[in-house]
Parts: sequence; structure tokens; C-alpha cells
Amino acid sequence: MHIWVDADACPNPIKEILFRAAKRCNVPLTLVANHQLSIPKSPLIKFQQVESGFDVADNYIAQRVNPGDIVVTQDIPLAAEVIEKETEVISPRGEHYTKANIRQRLAMRNLMEELRSIGEVSGGPSSMGKTERQKFANVLDRLLAK
Repeated sequence: MHIWVDADACPNPIKEILFRAAKRCNVPLTLVANHQLSIPKSPLIKFQQVESGFDVADNYIAQRVNPGDIVVTQDIPLAAEVIEKETEVISPRGEHYTKANIRQRLAMRNLMEELRSIGEVSGGPSSMGKTERQKFANVLDRLLAK
């Protein structure tokens, strides 16, 4: 098992939860981003900087995941791609994406993108609070215990 993080937009409180979980469970963790990140010194925690560009970090993760790995991303297309490779996927807000729900999430994402492009919807998600951090930690713990 390996934890992969699409770290470009991953909130710092979620990264902190991941750092602690990797150490506690002795699971390798790799953060992938197109900008420099600060990570704790640990043989389990690695950072991979990729070139800037559309889906570069996503492609890096998708090419390296293995069945049983955990991917942390809010990118629905990446989630859909790696779920097909038998990975577990969690959003930073604690949503566990599965084969049973990913197509619905992808359809909703596409609809919202279309509505935003024609000006029918504006804004993004609300700020992340303690409830979302706790939900993420609970889902992560459950997947690590499998």
C-alpha cells in the first residue's frame, strides 16, 4: 500500500493528517505537485515535483498507482481513472470515491463546469472546516485499517 497525494490544491491541515497517518501506520506517502512543498523528514514521506501544465501531476500519479493504493485528490477525472486501477480514492473533504459513485460525481462535475462556463453558477466550494477534516481522517483511518 502507498498513499499518493495530488498536492497542488491539497489543504495544509489534510497534509498534516496524512503525515501523521503515514508515520503511525508505516505507509509510504508521496505528494505530487508542480511547486515546491515543505514536508517532514521521514523515510516514508516523499515529495515529487513535476513540471507545470495541465494534468501533469494527475498523469504522474495515474501512471504509478497500484491496486490497493490510496489516492487523495479533489480531481474527479483523476479519481475516475485510478478507481479503474483498483485504488481507493478520498477527496480532501473526506468523500470516498468508489466505482459505485464516481460516474455520478463525474456527471455532476461536468454539469457544474458547463453551468459555470455560461455564467449560471459562480463561486467554488465553501471553506473547509473541522467537520471536513474529521471526516477525512475517519475515512483515511478506515482505509488504512483494511
